[in-house]
Amino acid sequence: MKIAALIARILLGLVFFVFGLNGFLNFIPTGPLPSGLAGQFVTVLFQSHYVLFVSAIQLAGGVLLLVNRFVPLALVLLGPVIVNILLFHLLLYRTGLLMAIIVAILWGILAFRHRQYFSGIFVQRTS
Repeated sequence: MKIAALIARILLGLVFFVFGLNGFLNFIPTGPLPSGLAGQFVTVLFQSHYVLFVSAIQLAGGVLLLVNRFVPLALVLLGPVIVNILLFHLLLYRTGLLMAIIVAILWGILAFRHRQYFSGIFVQRTS
């Protein structure tokens, strides 16, 4: 399990580092925008510059995973991003769904490996 978590951390860190950096530098060529609601959604993200905020979160989470510091914080930062990626590909644009599922599995492996750091949020009553 330790080796699987190491591989998952590095792969997840690389994915989010590269795609987070791409949000600022645009070095990965993109094809035409998808049609329908998916295209409208992506257009709004870019025109409102919301994508820059998401890219910053991805970049920060990816760097934290790659340097192996504050891994639980990186998982907390990347969790909502992964949920949105999954929902986008599940509900709006099926292309890329397999990659989104793989990223979610990698996140799950890491979350399971670091589950002791999340135990405090699963307390039923605080007092």
